[in-house]
Amino acid sequence: MGNRLSKIATRTGDDGTTGLGDGSRVRKDDTRIAAIGEVDELNSHIGVLLCEPLPDDVRAALTAIQHDLFDLGGELCMPGHTIVTDAHLARLDGWLAEYNATLPPLKEFILPGGSRAAALAHVCRTVCRRAERVIVALGAEQGANASSAPLAQTPRRYVNRLSDLMFVLARVLNRAEGGADVLWRHDRGAANGQPEAGSSE
Repeated sequence: MGNRLSKIATRTGDDGTTGLGDGSRVRKDDTRIAAIGEVDELNSHIGVLLCEPLPDDVRAALTAIQHDLFDLGGELCMPGHTIVTDAHLARLDGWLAEYNATLPPLKEFILPGGSRAAALAHVCRTVCRRAERVIVALGAEQGANASSAPLAQTPRRYVNRLSDLMFVLARVLNRAEGGADVLWRHDRGAANGQPEAGSSE
């Protein structure tokens, strides 16, 4: 690892391939590399969210999640290796229960907005869902290939729970700024004198 960090421009990827943790090389458009990239992008978006003023407890949770996502990327990079465990899932479940308990029940769909921090949390949520889709695709590929080690279920479960947590944290952050959820108005067309959806106008 030390050698890799001291020489960033290795030029070994100039041929369109990249190395995995087990020493093998795959194309850069391989589904496994796409999954690693999605997790990396999610981690970067959380880094942007962490630049905002946040409650101390939310900041601590997001920082811990960044470390988890780095571990998750490492697991995806090493076929057959396990890093993310049920303990990681249990921590997400604990945060979900803790923060949900502070929020009023939802009776309407909400829009991704409100405060800047909440909007960024929603961006993290949507990127997390994209990462989940690619991890599911990778799992299907690995399951269909008899010569490949099956993908563990924990990475998929982790990003699924994390997307839920980012939704909840967006609501928490709106309230931390003194605001509330931005509700989707299903009746906005009639209220604004606009034709209803599906009308002939």
